[in-house]
Amino acid sequence: MSKEPNQNNEPIVDENSIISERGSELEEWRKLGIAFPNQFKPENLSSDLHKNYDEDDKETLEKKSIEVSVSGRMMLKRVMGKASFATIQDNNGRIQLYVARDFINSDDNPELYAQFKKWDLGDIIGAKGKLFKTRTNELTVEVTEIILLTKSIRPLPEKFHGLSDQETKYRQRYVDLIVNEDTKKTFLNRSKIISNMRAFMEGHEFLEVETPMLHPIPGGATARPFETHHNALDMDMYLRIAPELYLKRLVVGGFDRVFEINRNFRNEGLSVRHNPEFTMMEFYAAYKEYKWLMDFTEDCIRDVTNKICGALKITYQDKTINFEKSFERLTLVEAIMKHSSQFSEDQLNDIDFIKSHLSKNGENLPNSSGLGTYQLALFELEAEAKLWDPTYIIDYPTEVSPLARASDTNNAITERFELFIAGREIANGFSELNDAEDQAKRFQMQVAAKDAGDEEAMYYDADFIRALEYGLPPTGGCGVGIDRLVMLLTDSPSIRDVILFPHMRAE
Repeated sequence: MSKEPNQNNEPIVDENSIISERGSELEEWRKLGIAFPNQFKPENLSSDLHKNYDEDDKETLEKKSIEVSVSGRMMLKRVMGKASFATIQDNNGRIQLYVARDFINSDDNPELYAQFKKWDLGDIIGAKGKLFKTRTNELTVEVTEIILLTKSIRPLPEKFHGLSDQETKYRQRYVDLIVNEDTKKTFLNRSKIISNMRAFMEGHEFLEVETPMLHPIPGGATARPFETHHNALDMDMYLRIAPELYLKRLVVGGFDRVFEINRNFRNEGLSVRHNPEFTMMEFYAAYKEYKWLMDFTEDCIRDVTNKICGALKITYQDKTINFEKSFERLTLVEAIMKHSSQFSEDQLNDIDFIKSHLSKNGENLPNSSGLGTYQLALFELEAEAKLWDPTYIIDYPTEVSPLARASDTNNAITERFELFIAGREIANGFSELNDAEDQAKRFQMQVAAKDAGDEEAMYYDADFIRALEYGLPPTGGCGVGIDRLVMLLTDSPSIRDVILFPHMRAE
C-alpha cells in the first residue's frame, strides 16, 4: 500500500495501489480454487445475539455454551500475533470475532490463520463458534471455523474521515449504507413510514390498487411529462405524472375507497425538495368531501408520526414541529396577511398591485389573467416558506385547480387544500369535479394554456370524460408526498437524503 504523509501528518492512501494489491490477493485466492464460495449459511443475526445475551455475565454465558453461525462485512481488525479480533457488520448490526490460530487451523488448511491476517477491511466473511464475554465484557464469537466469502477490491473510506463528500454519498449509496449507520437508519425508517401508512389505509377499508405508469395521455397534475415511444403499438407514451385519473376511473367502476403508493415522474428541475422521480400515496373516497379529507389526512400523518418518532412534537433542523394541535386552516389571502403583514386585503385583491410587487422582486409573471393565479404566486413568494407547523391552505382559485370541484357559494374558488409543513407542500387534496361537462371545459382551458406556451398544462383526456359520463359519485381525493414526509420524520434536510438513488448529473 502506497502512503505518504500530508500536512496533518496523516497518511495519504493511494487507492489505485490498494486496488492493484487487492486484485493480486484475489488472483492468489482464485488459484486455491475456493474463490467466492456460496455454501455458507449464517444462522444468527448480530442484533438478536446482543438482545438475547448482552445481559449475561461471563460465567452464565460459558455455562450456556451457545454455538452460533454469523456472516458480514469486516469493518475492524486487530491482529495480535497468534490471535486477532475482528468486527463484522451484518444487516442488523455488528458482532466481534475472536480469531485464534490454534482454533481455526486444521489439517485441511494449516495456513488459514495466515490467510486471515491478509484479509482486508470490507471483505465479507462467515464464521462459526461459541459466544463468550471478553475481559471488557464485550459479546464475542470465539471462532472455530472461518471462511472468506467475498473479496472487497475497493477500500472502504478511512475510519476517521468516512464518506464525507455529499455528492459521493448520493452517487455511491451502497458505500454510504456500509459506513454510515445514520443513513441506513433513515432508510429503515422510510420503509416503516410506508408500511404504517399502508396499514392505516387498510385499517380504514381502503383497497390498494396498481395503475399504469405508461400513459397514452399524461394527466392528473400540471407538470411536464417524460416522453417515450412504444414500438409495437407505434405510439408516443408518457411516464406517469400522477395516478389521479386512473384512480377516479376505479371509483366510477364501483371501488368506493382506493389508494396507491405510486411512483411519479415529472420532467422538472432538481432541488432539495424536488427529484424528477418521486413517491406519493394517493387515495380516493366516495361520498366524502375536502373537509373530511383534511381531517383524515391529519389523522394519518399524526398516526405515522407518533409510531415512527414516539411523540407528536418533533425536531426538524433544530426547530420544533407540533403535530399535537389541530392543523391550522387559512385561505391564500389569510396566509399572506398573517405572515406578511405589510399587505392590506384591498392590495391582495388588486391584480395590478400584485403584478407590480412580483416584478419588483424579480418573479416571472404567471401566464394568466386571473386574480387567483397572481394571489397564488404572491403566496409562494411571501408566505409559503413561513408555514412551519402543519397548516392547510384552503379554497384555491378555480383557474389553478382544473380537477377540483368548484365551491357552491363562490364559483371562483374550489373545495381544495394543500398541506404545508416546515415551509413545504406535503399533501394536495380536493372534492373531485364529477361534472363531465364542466371537466371537459376545464380540459379545454388547459389545452388553450398549453397552446399558449404552458408546458405544464394538461392534455384533453377524452376517455376520462367518457368515464365521468357514466357517473362519478361525490368523491374526495388526496395525494401525500412520501419523500417530503420522510424528510420531516427523519430530520433530513434534502430530498436526496431520503431517496436511495437520487438522480444526478452524469459523472
